[in-house]
Amino acid sequence: MKNILRTIAGIFVGLLVLFVLIIAVEAFSAVVHPFPPGFEGTQDEICAHVERYPGWVLAAVVPMWGATAFAAVWVAGKLGQFYAATFVGFLLNLALISNLAMLPYPLWFKGACLLLLPLATIGAVWLTPIQK
Repeated sequence: MKNILRTIAGIFVGLLVLFVLIIAVEAFSAVVHPFPPGFEGTQDEICAHVERYPGWVLAAVVPMWGATAFAAVWVAGKLGQFYAATFVGFLLNLALISNLAMLPYPLWFKGACLLLLPLATIGAVWLTPIQK
């Protein structure tokens, strides 16, 4: 029972870390590439906004997302051990694939994210102990 509660706590805190750090990265993005006046948040407006991202912003976001992935999975693993880290890493990479599929990011950005985030996830999981 103790291991189950520990795993659930690790997942919860890992996801909390993930959400806080994603919000921080999105706040950075909003400062350096703000939404245009009259933005209503429609899918077409979001896609147009993503298409206009300067390359340097996307280049800065890749390592930020990588660090976010590593931190969230590592914290989940530190608290909840292997299963918590694996679960958070799985959800994170599933969300990444969904995000990259829905929005018109440049191909280099998609490739960099699809390389770095799984590596960050695997690295963080590798550092966590196997549950006993």
